Amino acid sequence: MTMTLRRLILILLALLAAVPAAAQEKRIALTFDDVPRTRGALFTPGERTRRLIAQLRRAKVAQAAMFVNPGSLATADGAGGEQRIAAYVAAGHVIGDHSFSHPALSRIGATAFLADIDRSEAWLKGRTGYRPWFRFPFLDEGGSDRALRDAARAGLAARGLSNAYVTVDGSDWNIEYQLEQAVRAGKRVDYPALRTLYVETMVRSADFGDALARRVLGRSPAHVLLLHETDLAALYVADLARALRRDGWTIVTADAAYADPLAAAPAPDTPVAQGTRIEMIALEQGVPAPRSYERNDSRLANRLFATWVLHEKEAP
Repeated sequence: MTMTLRRLILILLALLAAVPAAAQEKRIALTFDDVPRTRGALFTPGERTRRLIAQLRRAKVAQAAMFVNPGSLATADGAGGEQRIAAYVAAGHVIGDHSFSHPALSRIGATAFLADIDRSEAWLKGRTGYRPWFRFPFLDEGGSDRALRDAARAGLAARGLSNAYVTVDGSDWNIEYQLEQAVRAGKRVDYPALRTLYVETMVRSADFGDALARRVLGRSPAHVLLLHETDLAALYVADLARALRRDGWTIVTADAAYADPLAAAPAPDTPVAQGTRIEMIALEQGVPAPRSYERNDSRLANRLFATWVLHEKEAP
């Protein structure tokens, strides 16, 4: 070994030693939106909750976060929703605010949006497992309207709520929607292929988000994965957890994820306030596209579902 090569190796080792271990480790928390959801393609709401709790326990996920829409409790399928939410908390998980009726901020304006939050907070505050975290429906923080964005952010601060941003999004809701449509149409579903598609999509979305984060932050933060309370999760979240760990991820609690310095950093000032927190930071820094994981494009995602899960041939 030449002196020059030996010197380069020593320099590289020194540089690696200087990087904090937490910055090198891939950490991720699991979070679920739209709790309690209505009946899906496969399970009643109660069955889904029982299966999801069992899957998380089997996967040794000590704490996930469930973001609640209390307005869903008034629907026909919302019957028993309060007990389902309590069951998640009893299993060790925590609950946050996802608005009362799941409106899009960009569509209804700040006044109505904040009034909707007040309704959800009135239901949530004081409940066991509650965290003062707010998850924007549709990850819509005001779109291209900066005044609207700032009004919403100020409204959250005035209410003592922090932004429960996400850093990883694989559009699991769209895979769930494709499954519902296929089952209702009586199509044959290849469930092993569905599991592969769901798990691979979420793991790859995590790796995409982490690579982008290391580029714009210079480190790997404690990531927050956006999932939904779906039949897919009730079937395969334990498989997802195992695949994440095989890929080098450590699954952490939502409390740990939102203790990351990223949570205390100033919110990004971007032309468009929608999407993952990392995507918005990349936009703020002028990082060119792609800033979003490719399978968030529904055209690609739907084509994969059709060919992998339904074994339909692509149109010529």
